[in-house]
Amino acid sequence: MKLIIMTKATFFVEEDKILTTLFEEGLENLHLYKPNSEPVYSERLLTLLSDDYYKRITVHDHFYLREEFDLKSIHLDTLDTELPYGYRGDFSCTCRSLDQLQECKKKASYVFLQNIFDSQSNPNDTQSFTEEDLRTAAKKGLIDRHVYALGGLNLDNIRMVRDLGFGGAVICGDLWNRFNIHQEQDYKDLIGHFKKWQKAVN
Repeated sequence: MKLIIMTKATFFVEEDKILTTLFEEGLENLHLYKPNSEPVYSERLLTLLSDDYYKRITVHDHFYLREEFDLKSIHLDTLDTELPYGYRGDFSCTCRSLDQLQECKKKASYVFLQNIFDSQSNPNDTQSFTEEDLRTAAKKGLIDRHVYALGGLNLDNIRMVRDLGFGGAVICGDLWNRFNIHQEQDYKDLIGHFKKWQKAVN
């Protein structure tokens, strides 16, 4: 299984240090997700990271950053989002229904299916599918190695996700909730949890 880490939706002081450490520990795919933010802040964050890591970063907004920093790829958060004019590189996208999944898979390198469980970072994002829905989709071949589970994943439910045949796990709240951006500077617990995730998906 592939492991993808999605950034917190907001910027914070220790972020570049934590991301650098995650990359040093073997993070292969980071999704830079900063909705409704000014592009200058994403630019600043990227400049604080070593350019050795740019090929491991996928951007969700401000798609010009992909070219400017030679990033890995871009991600479309909705099916209505259009690719930049003339873009020919890899891209991924998010689906919120099984009906959309087949169409998304035809176009994208991989697809996030949201929400598998109740989100830990956004209380408005609640579980979208029953376990039976997902098992039926897996039997039909809709869920495969190109489909990554997003929403509420943790070390207790990753086994079910693996058994369903998902090709990857997208982690957000389960990681970032282990670091209080307003009160802490020590992020050892967060890095330790990331290492547990690495073992869980391998």
